Parts: sequence; C-alpha cells; structure tokens
Amino acid sequence: MSELSPAERDLIARIDPAPMLDQVLAWSAINTGTRNLAGLARQAAALADAFAGLPGDITLEDAGPVEAVAPDGRPIVLAHGRSLVLRVRPQANRRFLLTGHMDTVFAEDHPFQTARWLDEQTLNGPGVADMKGGLAVILAALTAFETGPVGAGPVAAGPAAAGVGYDVLINADEETGSLSSAPLIARLAGGKAAALTFEPSARPDGTLAGARAGSGNYSVVIHGKSAHAGRNPEDGRNAIVAAAGLVLALAELAGPDISVNPAKIEGGSANNVVPDLAIVRFNIRPRAQDAAARFAAALPEAIARIEARHGVHAHVHGGISRPPKPLSEDAERLLHLVRDCGAALGQTIGWQATGGVCDGNNIAACGVPVVDTMGVRGGAIHSADEFLIVPSLAERAQLAALVLHRLSGGE
Repeated sequence: MSELSPAERDLIARIDPAPMLDQVLAWSAINTGTRNLAGLARQAAALADAFAGLPGDITLEDAGPVEAVAPDGRPIVLAHGRSLVLRVRPQANRRFLLTGHMDTVFAEDHPFQTARWLDEQTLNGPGVADMKGGLAVILAALTAFETGPVGAGPVAAGPAAAGVGYDVLINADEETGSLSSAPLIARLAGGKAAALTFEPSARPDGTLAGARAGSGNYSVVIHGKSAHAGRNPEDGRNAIVAAAGLVLALAELAGPDISVNPAKIEGGSANNVVPDLAIVRFNIRPRAQDAAARFAAALPEAIARIEARHGVHAHVHGGISRPPKPLSEDAERLLHLVRDCGAALGQTIGWQATGGVCDGNNIAACGVPVVDTMGVRGGAIHSADEFLIVPSLAERAQLAALVLHRLSGGE
C-alpha cells in the first residue's frame, strides 16, 4: 500500500525535527571513540535520560571480555563500554529489534571533535551520520509510534504499538566489530519478527544496503629465533621474512568472492639482530559462507608451509566476527515494505549490495530479517569530512515510524 491512511498521516505529523537536531549536536560533542570509556559512559547516561520518556525498562549491560594480541605478541583483554538496552512489552507475541551504536572511530585525542555547518542543510561533525543522527531517528520514531493522536495527549501506547513489543540495543563497540556485544545482539535478536538497524544510508541519496559481505580480523603471531645479523645470521630464524612470505600467501587466497587485506606487519628490533617475533594483521571480506569456509581451510595450510620453509612457528588469533549477509526471502520482503513506506512518504528507496559490515550481519545470522541502513542520509563517514544532511533526520524518523506501524498490523 503506497498511500497514507488517516492514522498514518497522524503518525507522521508527530515527528518533530527540532529536538532531533539538538540531540545530534549535543551527542556529537561527546567524544565516544570505542576506547574512550569515560566518554562512552557519559553518552550512555545521556541516552538513558533521553530514552526514559518511552515505556519499558532501561538497563546498561556490561561488556563481555575481548582478547586481543599486543604488539609484543602477548594476549591482552580489552575493556569496552556498556550497552544500553530498552525492553518494551517483553511479553508481546510479536516483537522487533531496533539497534544502533554510540561509539565512533574518533579517538579521545583525535583533532576532529566539533560540529560545524557546511551550508543550511549540511552538518559536518564527528558521528553526526555514523551514527548519532541514527540514534535521534530511533528515539523520534519510537516516540511517535508510542503516542496517541495529535491533540489527544500521550497514551500508554498508540493503537498499533499496543499489540507489539520491541527491544532497543545501543552498543558501544560496533566500530571495532561488536566483539564484546555480539552475545547480547544474538540474545536480543532471538525470536524477533524483524529488525531495523540505524546505520547511515549506503549513499547520500538514501539508498539502503542489501546483501553484505562478512568480515574477519586476524593476527598471526610468528616466533622465530634471534641471532647476530653479522656474526651468525644462519643460526637465526627471521620472523619478519616469514611474515613477508605469509603476506604473499594471503594475497593468493583472495578471489572474486573474498577479499584479503594484509594491513600491518609488526615486530623486529635493531638492524643487527635477526628478529624473532612478527605479527601479521589482516582482514578478510567473504561474500558468501562457502568462501569463508574455503578460507578457513586454506589458512592453516598456508601457515604450515611458511613454518616449514622458514623454521618458525606461528599461532592464529581472531576469526570471522561478521558472517556474510545474503538477502533471504524474508529480508527482501522487509526491504520491499520499507520501499513502499518510502513511496507513501514521497521518498524514493532503493538498495544495493555492499562490502561494508555492521550489526545487521550478526542479526541476519540469527535468522531475523533486517534492514540495516535506516539511519540518516550523509557521507564521508570515518573521516573528518563526515556530514549529515539535516532534513533526513525527520525523513528517516517518518520512514521508521511508518515501517513499525505497518509491521505491527496498522493499515
């Protein structure tokens, strides 16, 4: 159905863009780089205050432990911020999941810390698109969804909302792969009829992401043997040379359905010492599960060849954290519903496959249909040129509210 019913027109009229912009400006002024735990705590408190106007219970969930490899090859445990969870009508038979993240890629000491206007409709600032604008969209859409007709004052729930429930998850580690919040995502996704994730649109024109590649991050720690580079180099086992061989072997594992990106080699010391330690860090992007399985089988074989050739030993840390997200029939139906809702609002909505990943990958792996670019229109994310197209705050809030309304059995 492409036309708006009277109830839907009333729903859309409840979206007020003014507080949304104020929220984005306030929230983007809080540095929330994934490792800035103090900033994330401030942001979580601000979000808890903002979302307290909705029904349900808000909790801040502790992060799970995440192990990483330090530059000296030792395993270390990384601390992460807490996730905000809002649970509304948990006993409802039909429930949804809405997700976002509060962290950004901009560290506490990054020079990009303030917002500025580029023109009357375009705001440049850290996280304004990815995804503090999306958080404002979630709040505005749910506020409209939970409010009675215009002029009637707030009620316990709008007519469509009363029969359904939902969880809202805003995590603090999405930009580093959601490793600490992945179990929470899976737990909340269980049994949901559909999910909406509020990453920014795939393109500034509002195009959504369809199928997504998966992603895996790895660290291979290579142990060689030290020796004097001049007196007895033959007694050493050069871990850097072995690492270089591994990088070349990894490059050969790339193909049409999987990319392999060797990103960094760490190790070594003085020029007159044969290095006994190196770490190869790399990322893979499989476009299908069979590509991921093929890589999982090939990697140990490649490492074994390097160990035999160079007299070193190695161990692997990491793996796939975002499974590939093909378009299921249910996901396509949800995309068509979003497209139809957009048409009713005068918004042209399309979608395209992308190599980028997000929490939508994790949700889809739980068998839940998800549209994961319901956030604002903008661009240049993960850079100091990041921008938000401000009118899209109201546009996307209207779209999300209408999608929720129709998913809930409204016209």
